[in-house]
This record gives sequence, structure tokens and C-alpha cells, in this order.
Amino acid sequence: MKIIFYGTREYDHLYFDLLAADPDYDCTIRFLAANLDADTAPLAKGGDAVCAFVNADCSAPVLEALAEAGIRLLLMRCAGYNNVDLGAAARLGITVLRVPGYSPEAVAEHAMALAQAANRRICKAYIKVRNNNFALDGLLGHNLYGACAGIVGTGRIGAAMARICHGYGMTVLACDQYRNPPLEGIVRYVELEELLRAADLVSLHCPLTAETRHLINKDTIALMRDTAILVNTSRGALIDTAALIDALRARKFAGVGLDVYEDEDGQVFEDFSDDVLQNEVVPVLLSFPNVVITSHQAFFTRTALQSIAITTMENARAFARGEPLANEVRA
Repeated sequence: MKIIFYGTREYDHLYFDLLAADPDYDCTIRFLAANLDADTAPLAKGGDAVCAFVNADCSAPVLEALAEAGIRLLLMRCAGYNNVDLGAAARLGITVLRVPGYSPEAVAEHAMALAQAANRRICKAYIKVRNNNFALDGLLGHNLYGACAGIVGTGRIGAAMARICHGYGMTVLACDQYRNPPLEGIVRYVELEELLRAADLVSLHCPLTAETRHLINKDTIALMRDTAILVNTSRGALIDTAALIDALRARKFAGVGLDVYEDEDGQVFEDFSDDVLQNEVVPVLLSFPNVVITSHQAFFTRTALQSIAITTMENARAFARGEPLANEVRA
């Protein structure tokens, strides 16, 4: 099998090259730095499968171009697939496989890091000390021990975050349409409204669907405590950014930590340090002293990258051998 990899970086080569050399996977890899979109899709011609990441354009026109190029397998080297038109994939005969749980602890640990960075003003403190300013003004935070955490979505990542919060000595509330049995004794499941009213820390770990889009909006923000900490390491559109900015201007929230945000496509994973940033959301959010933003890096650990590579290659092998596809996603 020949796999065309889109949107690759050096760290992708490090792990996938090693596995591709294993004859048991029986594949060759062609790495492309360009991301997958309508312009680059024809580059897949001659391949059997395409491997894309969370920021790829997997809309119907792109999938049609891939199908025309002879592609019958789309390997998503990530857990999320909201950027894939699954209906179009099914119509075109393209199988879609993903990596459902590469390292949930990596994302959960980053979520707590964001919470603490925003809460304790770590970024501001670092800059102050670098400027020989050792005053504590503007750095006052809140204890998490004894506080209440609200976990929205208790899949693998949400469950890992719940365990972290429990280890901090927090009371943990959770909201999910499906209960996670191993969390019994750690969390108490409640409705979203009760969670938002009670939680000192709200951490989002649910997928982006039509139902969860703008889950955090003007009305739900109004339910939350003024001193709450809000963290999102899932998908940017879970939060209505305009409503969040309005709330921050009204001095709502003790802290906000975002690894994802709306309209991040086109700039996530790219370097604009010597350019003019066209996105209007990030500069506004960064103007607030209690907001910390990272660039979709919650997954980015050595353990996670290795797991992503192994599962992706196992997905490709299973497809080539006609074996059951445990990680297939369908419309």
C-alpha cells in the first residue's frame, strides 16, 4: 500500500518512517508538507490511501478529487473527524479510519496546565520576572483544592481530566449522555445547567456536533460563576467566541485557557511570527490578562505521537488485509 501523507512536519517523519520500514506493515509513505485541500488533492494520484490531520480540508469537493485520483482510504491521524464529510466519503466509497485514543492523559494534563496557567497568571509572572519585576501585583489566584470541577464529556480524555481533578482534592461533577462506569466514586453525573452553576473549573472534552456547537454561549455563560475557570482542549466551536469576549470584558471568569478556538483553520501549526496575523480573534483574546492560549498542542507528547503512528499504521494494515476495522467512522 502506498500512503500519501499531507500536512507533515519533521516529528511525523520520526515516528512513521520507523514503522514504514517494518515489512509487516507492507507499505510505502510519501510525505507532503502541503496540507490537504482542493488544490493539493490531485497530488494523491498514484497512491492507495491518504493520511490527513485535524486541520485538513476533507470536504465533499476534496474527497471527490481524492476518489478521482484513485484513493479509497482516508486515514485520519487524530481522534476528531468533524472536518470530514462522512456522507460524501460513503457515497464515493472512501473508508475513513481514525485514531480514537492516542494519549488521553496528554490532553488532560495540558488542560490542567492551562487551568493553572490562567488561574495563577503563570505567563504574566514569567514576563514580570524576566523584566526583574518581582512584585506580586496582578498574580492573585484561587486554590483548586476543595473547589468544584465540572467535566463536560467523560470519554477517555474527560475521564483522565476527572481523575486529575480528583487527585487535586476537588469535587468532580460530570455531564455526558453516556456514563463512564470506571468513574464511579470519582464523579457525580448532573445536568449541564447544574454543572455550570456549581463548578469553579469547567473543562470541555466533548466532540463538536450540531448539538454541541456553541455549547458555551451567552446563556450558558450567564449560569457560570464569575470566578470560574473555563478550559477548552476539544474543539474551538464549542465556545461562542463573541459571547466569551463579551463576558471577559464584563470581568467574568477568573481565567480562561484555550488550546483551540473558532476560526483557527489556516493558522494552526503555522509560524506567523514575521507576518501580520489576519485572525481577529486571537489578538482580542490575548488582550485579557486572565486568558492563556496555546496552538492546538494538547496532544503533543512523545507518547502520543508514537501511539498515533502505531494506530494509523495498524488501521492501514487492517484495511489492506480485509480485517475488521475497529476504528472506522461512518455517517
